[in-house]
Amino acid sequence: MSAFELLSFGEGGWGFFLIEALGVTLALAVAGMLLGIMLGLCGSLAALSSVPFLRGVAVFYSTVLRGIPDLLVIYLFYFGSSSALTAVSRFFGGEGFVGVPAFIIGVCALGIVSGAYLTEVFRGAIQSIDKGEIEAAFAFGMGLTLRIKRIVIPLAARHALPGIGNVWQMILKETALISVIGVVELMRQAQIGGGSTHQYFTFYMAAAVLYFGVSWLSGRGFDKAETRTMRSIQRNTKQKS
Repeated sequence: MSAFELLSFGEGGWGFFLIEALGVTLALAVAGMLLGIMLGLCGSLAALSSVPFLRGVAVFYSTVLRGIPDLLVIYLFYFGSSSALTAVSRFFGGEGFVGVPAFIIGVCALGIVSGAYLTEVFRGAIQSIDKGEIEAAFAFGMGLTLRIKRIVIPLAARHALPGIGNVWQMILKETALISVIGVVELMRQAQIGGGSTHQYFTFYMAAAVLYFGVSWLSGRGFDKAETRTMRSIQRNTKQKS
């Protein structure tokens, strides 16, 4: 079969399987990124906390996770979570092996890794906020929760957007590593297709095109978002001056 026929959506074609696998890749990336954003926000607030213990935990988390290969993190989650759940089950009288769905493990691993990077992104963004903005909010009687919600988060988001975009691009590519634990995402599907047809180059090239397409579209989206936020910052600066 020709490359066109192999990648078609007709009978004998692999087009549908590749698109379906791309959907799994995007689901992994989005879910992992959302988890990472939550962990990053918590980590950054802990890192900026006046409590030494919280600062230590945040620094330890960010430093260690950024220093360990992502593939090793995936393996640790894959084998460690199942072993831990099995031990807990046996403690309460259960029998047999307790497994965790590979997709859930993939999301958790990607979230933990992205959270470590986003901790530093958000910490830098929060530190870049003009203290006068926060002091003005305090003068107007805003409580801590309201100041964080209406002042800190919106202003920090503007400064954090470039870093968030970089972490998203990283996580999008890191999803390919999740194939090692059996999740049939884009990279794994390309490997399956190549092994079934012995046309490895065709399938890996198709996967490369799809990865690049999503990455390019994502980059364009973040570029536009950055442009809009910069215009908003400039307008606010002019109004204040």
